Amino acid sequence: MRVVTLEEHISLSEFDNRISKEARIARGWPSPDDSASPMQRVQHQLEEVGEERIADMDESGITMQVLSVTAPGGDIIEAKDAVDYAKDYNDEIAKIVDDHKERFAAFAVLPMKAPDAAADELERAIKDLGFVGTMINGTTNDKFLDDKQFASILSSAEALDVPIYIHPNLPIKAVNDVYYNNLPYSLGFALSIAGWGWHSETAIHVLRMILAGTFDKYPNLKIIIGHMGEMLPMMMERINNIYKDAGLKRTIKEVLKSNVWITTSGLFTQPPFQLAVQTFGADRIMFSVDYPYSPNKAGKKFLDEMNIPAEEKEKIAHSNADRLLKLKV
Repeated sequence: MRVVTLEEHISLSEFDNRISKEARIARGWPSPDDSASPMQRVQHQLEEVGEERIADMDESGITMQVLSVTAPGGDIIEAKDAVDYAKDYNDEIAKIVDDHKERFAAFAVLPMKAPDAAADELERAIKDLGFVGTMINGTTNDKFLDDKQFASILSSAEALDVPIYIHPNLPIKAVNDVYYNNLPYSLGFALSIAGWGWHSETAIHVLRMILAGTFDKYPNLKIIIGHMGEMLPMMMERINNIYKDAGLKRTIKEVLKSNVWITTSGLFTQPPFQLAVQTFGADRIMFSVDYPYSPNKAGKKFLDEMNIPAEEKEKIAHSNADRLLKLKV
């Protein structure tokens, strides 16, 4: 069976080195000298986009990865440098994809601190480089995508008919200081990211966009979120009921089920998956691993063990992604 994965990360040293240690630390990321940080532990796998990665895919039965640059990246670099950074990175990714067209596709890097230039770069990446969308890592300048400064990016994505994958990022300093501070460093940091914070912030990101009327202004905007829907499947009915009399043009549930797709990245147990199927439906779920932070083998085992009809498994394994991303099969 064809298997496509959508949240599969790369990080190339040539471009990492353009981000100063001070900028990383100011945004809350561990120092690049910290060998215990999650990124440093898997740096070789993040950087390897050739034979080793493809061999791992083959061993796990994965047909295609959609590559994306793991944070930190376009949200950190200041506008004056961000445009060249994004263009150069996308050009390099395009070369990687071109060398392995059957195995890789890509989401574009955008210079988020220069939104109008980001909209132009998205168009270039899609039309000239053949990318299939973009991944945006959380907030930029402490602002979510509902902020008016990002209107050109959303308009461009809608016009190009490509999805924006909203990936988590570290909490902004004000949130971190209140929610995650005064714990042993490694425990507080883990709580702020994969232990909880990433998922709640991404859910808030999507809900803010709905409540701000973003999907009324851009009714055909397509959003992808990972990690089995970032807790939204569990909360969908409650949130929908809370806002049933809020005067929205569409209910929370209607927007989630018409403008948002979710992936399985990093969550490989059946209870949350069954809930996702019951709420979003099999047509809105796409298989992903979150490589290299999660292993391909574990993800594929989870896919194989899904207790759902064969036609639904086909949708989740590849056909939903093939259709949404217009992948060549």
